[in-house]
Amino acid sequence: MNAEVECIRRSVTVADRFRHQGHPGGIVWLTGLPAAGKSTVAAELERQLFALGKSVYVLDGDIVRRGLCADLGFSPADRAENIRRVAEVAALFADAGIICIAALVSPLRRDRELARKLAREALFVEVFVNAPVEICARRDPKGLYARAQAGEIREFTGVSAPYEPPKNPEIEIRTDQTSVSDEVASIRNYLLKHLAGC
Repeated sequence: MNAEVECIRRSVTVADRFRHQGHPGGIVWLTGLPAAGKSTVAAELERQLFALGKSVYVLDGDIVRRGLCADLGFSPADRAENIRRVAEVAALFADAGIICIAALVSPLRRDRELARKLAREALFVEVFVNAPVEICARRDPKGLYARAQAGEIREFTGVSAPYEPPKNPEIEIRTDQTSVSDEVASIRNYLLKHLAGC
């Protein structure tokens, strides 16, 4: 947090917000290849946390690309800026006492480390949504892998652009081997254990 932001006098403190919400905020950062299952896991995790009375919100990569990041393309610089913007917004959600689930490919480790750094004191949970590229291509609902393999899409992660798997994620789920309910349960249980007051 920069000095200018720190100097702002707040009438409602972070602690006040946490007491009001009944739990602190945090960030669950879902990363993985396109069509690995990030959006599916994010939606079910949000549903379950909401049913438990938690304040929760999903920032989905496809949705933020249509609004907050509509001016960005897919060059390395634009991808990094996309992650930075989403990470900044996720940190604001966490500061407000909301559990923010960010579901983005976020292919490079350095960009995900920046997201972790921007979370500041908030709990940051990196979740590697892991599935082999062949499975992702088979289940791809938008046909993007086929278009990338045909040369119609340049710089497509998993085909013509790299994906760097997390080295030490807090959680790894194998969406080609386990059910959505089991995957979500592992994330939910981790949050309930690590978010004080949750």
